Amino acid sequence: MTTAAVALERSRRQRRGQIYVALAAVAWSTAGVLQRQLTLDTSTQVFGRAVFAGAALLAYVAVVDRGRVVQAFTSVGGAGVAVAVCVATASGSFIAALNHTSVARVLFILAVSPVLAALVARVTLGEPITRRTVVAMALALAGVALMLGAPGEGSLVGDGLSFVTALAIAVMIVITRWRHDVSMAPATCVSQAILVVAFLPFASPGEIGGDDFVWLAALGIGQIGLGFALLTVGARLIPAAQVGLITLLEVVLGPLWVWLALDERPSTLTLVGGAIVIGAIVIQTRGAAPSEPDERALPAPH
Repeated sequence: MTTAAVALERSRRQRRGQIYVALAAVAWSTAGVLQRQLTLDTSTQVFGRAVFAGAALLAYVAVVDRGRVVQAFTSVGGAGVAVAVCVATASGSFIAALNHTSVARVLFILAVSPVLAALVARVTLGEPITRRTVVAMALALAGVALMLGAPGEGSLVGDGLSFVTALAIAVMIVITRWRHDVSMAPATCVSQAILVVAFLPFASPGEIGGDDFVWLAALGIGQIGLGFALLTVGARLIPAAQVGLITLLEVVLGPLWVWLALDERPSTLTLVGGAIVIGAIVIQTRGAAPSEPDERALPAPH
């Protein structure tokens, strides 16, 4: 292939990755609206959502790998186990953090996930951190801080759990990027099985029925299942720093869906901060300027 053809294919691959990750963030952003409809306790919510998400991801693996489910699960190897543990840890830590501090403070701390992903990828994969990425990260953090306002005093436990969540997400993104040749969808399926086992002793499955069943199915299949399926594809195609930044769309869109569906109008600061975050994402995802070194692209996944 000519140099021009290689560059064109690389550009197309990167654009596909950005679209997949953005769609994953859109799916995740529906959590607030859907969970507002539930009447169950937290443990039962997590358990029920994980059951539906695990089933959806298992079906996705079966379709994509044409029925070779066992081979798909064994192909992820140790990296897949690490991804499963990271996803399960992030989910569990996120819920626990919400029980110790405010939602605003948790989301603000989670906004450092792109920074952590970029640093971990730089150390482990040698992915460069360009000036454009640094500017976009700083702008995104400023936007999130403006959206959420001054978080106020938090607890050490809540802050620590929030940071664990951010770090687990960052490590998961980097591992998925590192093993770009292998789909990590089976690993995300395993993560949901871990959550089912972990939360079953504290859940009340017998209380799930009626509308709660429908909303849990929407959360598990659409918000978690579809979201992680899209992320495992997109994260293999673009640098970890870009993945982390684009997923901040979840923080921006979450309040918007609540506004549209439940008529809870976000504050002016939330709207302005969200616009800043979107601007940061646009800066990061646009083509590199001629004066900038291009971000290293790994070979296309098989």
